[in-house]
Amino acid sequence: MSGKRIAAIIVVLLAMRQAWAFDPLFAEGNVPASPAASMLPEGHPCAFGPLPRPLGMAEAVSRALCFNPKTRAAWADVKVQAAAVGQARAGFLPTVSGTWQRVRDSSETDVKNYPQLGSRTTATIRSESVSLNWVLFDFGARIAALDNASAMLAAARATQDAALQDDFATAARDYFAAQAAQEALRIARDVEKMAHDSTVAAQARADHGLAPITDVLQAQTLHEQAVLNVTRAEGEAATETGTLASDMGFDPYVAVILPAVVSQIQPDTSFTESASRLIDDVKRTHPGIVAAEATYDATLAKIAQTRAEGLPTLSLVGQYSRNDQPASLGLGIPTFPATGHDAYMGLQVSIPFFEGFARHYQIHQAEAQAQRAQDMVDDTIQHVALDVWTSYAQLQASTQNALDSAKLLDIAQRAWVAAQHRYRAGVSDILELLNTQAALANAKQRRIQAIADWENSRITLASKLGRLGPSDLQ
Repeated sequence: MSGKRIAAIIVVLLAMRQAWAFDPLFAEGNVPASPAASMLPEGHPCAFGPLPRPLGMAEAVSRALCFNPKTRAAWADVKVQAAAVGQARAGFLPTVSGTWQRVRDSSETDVKNYPQLGSRTTATIRSESVSLNWVLFDFGARIAALDNASAMLAAARATQDAALQDDFATAARDYFAAQAAQEALRIARDVEKMAHDSTVAAQARADHGLAPITDVLQAQTLHEQAVLNVTRAEGEAATETGTLASDMGFDPYVAVILPAVVSQIQPDTSFTESASRLIDDVKRTHPGIVAAEATYDATLAKIAQTRAEGLPTLSLVGQYSRNDQPASLGLGIPTFPATGHDAYMGLQVSIPFFEGFARHYQIHQAEAQAQRAQDMVDDTIQHVALDVWTSYAQLQASTQNALDSAKLLDIAQRAWVAAQHRYRAGVSDILELLNTQAALANAKQRRIQAIADWENSRITLASKLGRLGPSDLQ
């Protein structure tokens, strides 16, 4: 086979490797198709069009999951570990390597005082060889390496799931915060309009001699405070909206319009279980705990692998080589064209007699890493259990706050309507009107914040339980 033909074959193989998703050892089949494939509805390509107006929570979170650097990094880690599983499986297969060489050889020999014995040759020499090496027995080193790689892949998958849970909760929290801020801005503008109307009413009564000028001044004071609150609300809305835009991979200045806050809430039946039952369940199912346990399994396999690598290995070895090196019968005799062949096949035993005690300390290192991984499992369980307890308590409190805020808002609205009628009828002073106005504004703000806190508490608890999934984006 000519050198040009071999080079052409190599180029074709490299091109095929780049063009095809070649996975002959079936190690990468379970790698998600996108950074958020397990969290998005089936078949979602992580591709989006322009931002809709208004932007729904489902699309906002989906964009954040697809474009968040943390989720993409976790996805890359899964691909890294899947490739490591492929490498570990490859250890059970033979390795075959070949060499091809074509050189121009120039050789000259001068024998002192005997020129007739000298020689001078120039020849083009080609040589080829093929070598085989197949490890047949290694005291379980390859099995342990595969167990280690498989456990690390499981840990990477669980870590990705945990990252998606956290990023889902973060994006949802930022969405609800931005939605509440935009709603708070609308309320602040409504309050400013109410304050302006109160000022107009006070001015009309003062012009007719039905109220002192102090009523007008007090109303004007409250109106200016309302104007300041609008300015502050505009800044808060811009900040929260910019945070949400950044979560989705946009520049913070990109305009994001969100729908109005839905003021009606329904108890979430997903969390009707007791806190102790939820904590018992999460200790078995939370992706963070699953990742820690898989990492511990990987360290145990690493101990076995390290020990086995210090033991003998039995391999099947073989080689075939051919060359066209010119041959000569002796000094002073011309060379003649020749072809040489060499082949062997047999068993090879490799015994590491002494490694300078390196293996001893490598095993100690692997055992210490396993101990650390076991401690991390315990720490993760404690951390997750505390997170669930805290989130559960926050959800209970925010649910009650949301219910109470609805009652407060209803009372404040009725008080405001009554105060308006009383003031226009001349049976109350400006202080009653302004106090009920301020109480109504405060009740509206509390209602919006209570709804946002309740929504965020639901998502947070679900993420701490590892229960967020595609159904939460429907």
